[in-house]
Amino acid sequence: MTLAAFTRDGRFLRGNIHTHSTRSDGALSPDEVAQTYAEAGYDFLCLSDHFLPAYGFPIVDTTPYRTNRFTTIMGAEVHAPANSHGEAWHILAAGLPLDFEPTGEGESGVELARRCAEAGAFVGIAHPQWSGLTIEDGRALAAIAHAVEIYNYTCDIECARPDGTYLLDQLLNEGHRLNAYAADDAHFRWADACGGWMMVKAGANEPEAILAAMREGAFYSSTGPLIHSIAVDGDDVEVECSPAASVAILGRGTRAETVQARQTSRARLPLERFAGDWFRVVVRDAAGKHAWSNPVWLD
Repeated sequence: MTLAAFTRDGRFLRGNIHTHSTRSDGALSPDEVAQTYAEAGYDFLCLSDHFLPAYGFPIVDTTPYRTNRFTTIMGAEVHAPANSHGEAWHILAAGLPLDFEPTGEGESGVELARRCAEAGAFVGIAHPQWSGLTIEDGRALAAIAHAVEIYNYTCDIECARPDGTYLLDQLLNEGHRLNAYAADDAHFRWADACGGWMMVKAGANEPEAILAAMREGAFYSSTGPLIHSIAVDGDDVEVECSPAASVAILGRGTRAETVQARQTSRARLPLERFAGDWFRVVVRDAAGKHAWSNPVWLD
């Protein structure tokens, strides 16, 4: 069972772990990127520039942009051959050391992802719909990655390919215990910041505390709604959230239960159809914005 976001001590911190600057193909300098998120009320940011030779394999030192209310995590979006389309992998690695070695000649995407995880990073399968990743691609990384990118804001407004649920759910059905994070992937060539984020439950607004909570699965993701609590109570799950138009639990195949109500902030849903398997919570507000829990296993 994964309800760490609602059972562990700490407070929820809002953060974005996928974004770019002029150190790779973004339009704003690293300090301008950090300022954008700090001024928007975010608690933390991971600047994840493209870890490619064309940009000098950047892992940007963002410690100068930390304040007493805003922190940063070092990371990168790493690339190596090759997914099922013969294209480079896009793998998010939040929490890399500044001296992380460049991609080696002949190093595969799977090998690079494993090296990131061994270095202590939170590893995510980035924008699977935009990349057109297949279930075979997902399987290749499932034993290494911590999470699938369930929503990518830039991919939404750029080409309407923001989704990761199709890949996440297939991998969950095969028993892979992956979580789900939302992110911006902002490049700042247009208004693509602050559209999708994580809410991480951590004991302190410090990089290691946040990363530990992320690896534990102590977070949910959102484009707007808040999830205050998810609790399994006997044969039901009870969800408390900001005012919502619907609260749903989803599972294997077509398994779903939904409460539809105007401005509901509490929902109780039966778990009978999900016994011995997994479910995840989706909250939708009146504006059509969503929040997603990590999967909960009932075995």
